[in-house]
Amino acid sequence: MARWLPRSTDLTRFCQKLSRVKTLEDDMMETSFNRCLSTIDLTLLGIGGMVGSGLYVLTGTVAKEIAGPAVIVSFIIAGFASLLAALCYAEFGARVPKTGSAYMFTYVSVGEIWAFLIGWNVLLEYMIGGAAVARAWSGYLDSIFNHKIKNFTETHVGAWQVPFLARYPDFLAAAILLVATAFISFGAKVSSWLNHVFSAISMGVILFILIMGFVLAQPKNWGAQEGGFAPYGLSGIMAGTATCFYAFVGFDVIAASSEEARNPQRAVPRAIAFSLGLATGAYILVSVVLTLMVPWHSLDPDSALADAFYRRGYAWAGFLVAAGSICAMNTVLLSNLFSLPRIVYAMAEDGLFFQIFSRVHPRTQVPVVGIVVFGLLMALLALVFDLEALVQFLSIGTLLAYTFVAASIIVLRFQQQKVDVPTPAAGGRPNPEPHECPSSGELKEYESFSDKLQLVDRDKSKEQREPGQLKAAFEPYLEFLSDFYPGEVVTVAVVTLMVSAICLCSILVFGNTHLHLPTWSYSLLLILFSLGFLLSLLLIWAHEQQRSTQTFQIPLVPLSPALSIVLNIYLMLKLSYMTWLRFAVWLLLGLLVYFGYGIWHSKENLRELQPQRVSARYVVFPSGSLEERVQPVQPSCQPSTGPPDTDTDDCKR
Repeated sequence: MARWLPRSTDLTRFCQKLSRVKTLEDDMMETSFNRCLSTIDLTLLGIGGMVGSGLYVLTGTVAKEIAGPAVIVSFIIAGFASLLAALCYAEFGARVPKTGSAYMFTYVSVGEIWAFLIGWNVLLEYMIGGAAVARAWSGYLDSIFNHKIKNFTETHVGAWQVPFLARYPDFLAAAILLVATAFISFGAKVSSWLNHVFSAISMGVILFILIMGFVLAQPKNWGAQEGGFAPYGLSGIMAGTATCFYAFVGFDVIAASSEEARNPQRAVPRAIAFSLGLATGAYILVSVVLTLMVPWHSLDPDSALADAFYRRGYAWAGFLVAAGSICAMNTVLLSNLFSLPRIVYAMAEDGLFFQIFSRVHPRTQVPVVGIVVFGLLMALLALVFDLEALVQFLSIGTLLAYTFVAASIIVLRFQQQKVDVPTPAAGGRPNPEPHECPSSGELKEYESFSDKLQLVDRDKSKEQREPGQLKAAFEPYLEFLSDFYPGEVVTVAVVTLMVSAICLCSILVFGNTHLHLPTWSYSLLLILFSLGFLLSLLLIWAHEQQRSTQTFQIPLVPLSPALSIVLNIYLMLKLSYMTWLRFAVWLLLGLLVYFGYGIWHSKENLRELQPQRVSARYVVFPSGSLEERVQPVQPSCQPSTGPPDTDTDDCKR
């Protein structure tokens, strides 16, 4: 019986496979894509992903049913919360200018299985999101023509009464997705140009709404006779914040496009900041004019802006608003169709998804197979499925991606940076021999055995400490932590921080409702989990992090990512149990794909199976010699195709 049980070494090796991270190329600017997108292109892509139908529908819905005129405050708080997540994406997008967005960021810092699950969830998120926007686009256009398209379809095709299927097939939604798929397949430049056209029209309509809205504004609509500015109080503002947060989820298209940016180190952070700032400003200002034009309690949630102009005697303005709404939904469609194939490409390129999706068209330089296949799948979803029940699924995938990207930022900041061995130029001075000390004050790295092995003597008296090591000021109080390898304590602290955040948010969300905790236990648990969260945060802060680089870095690490983690987990726990049930089913399907295909075809797995020449990597500090600081390593001799004396020297070294 015991012989059938897995050995501890096998379990360890299996866990190492699940947690292995992606090895990045030396030249991360090298790509099979066309680096043609400027900062303006990326900014407009981000604006197109965020300022969609939500501007024309969400503002009225939240104002009437959740927050009243205080929807303005809800958008301000939601914009700040989104900024925390956006800054994490900006740092990663600048440091790792590769397509894949949250999937790629998780893969290079946390581990393979977590990256696959993030990519798997983002994949479904984009598919449902694109199909839902296409159906909203179709419904909005149909309403302009008094639902003639719907009536014609039901009369000549028929209506269905089947669970999970739409009432009638939406041919218009499927058609617009197929047309958008065709344009996207022509290349990044064509997609960007098309997005420019629709974004320009949409922003022109928004400008018209703001000017006309302020002209027609009546401050009395915020007065006490209409219910006041915040009729639902603080709880209404926070509930509105949770809804408004999802209006800003489109900025990750910028990170997904970083491999096609000309200068991603500068363009990605700037584009994220500009697009998020403009989108937040648009949502806030439109909410101001909407609630000032007509009383908030009389708004029509389905078409608030058009109805507001109609009631003020400007029915013709409703056609402009309708045109702006359709153009805004077109930009969201393009954003979804632009991002999805690139994330699938990144997963396929790494071997975690089917290899056919990693093919790039030689002329257009886009993953045309992924664009066509997932464009067709998205059109099929929009044609026959009822997506209203699945729309909430979008939230959990996005929030999970935000959470892992924020955690990845903390882990990455406290990891040691890889130091490459410089190749001497022709005629230049070669690298110093192992017994020589570098003349500069920096560390010098040498290689002679395994590429994965680093032997560094942690001299506790040296002034300049490496990332992940305990700060000198805390060493007298936390000396027992200095025995760990740099970064290990931080990784454990990040896990503890996330567990504490989950427990803390669970008490806040379910403590008084589902758990029915008495006041004393509710307060005690809040204090305990808050202390666990704060102690984990302080423990991370007590370690050295990477020094400033030439690329953008999010400020106040680890505080900023930690706040983003708490907020994302809180919003995830506010979702319905059916959303979590569907999420669990989709995760199980993803695990079947990963263990059936991805784990075996992963490039990291193939790299481990390849026989490699063994070499040792070690570091010489300027304050001492090699013999004093490097432990001896004796590898096993392996035959080599090189000269005989090379193998002899390697084995003696």
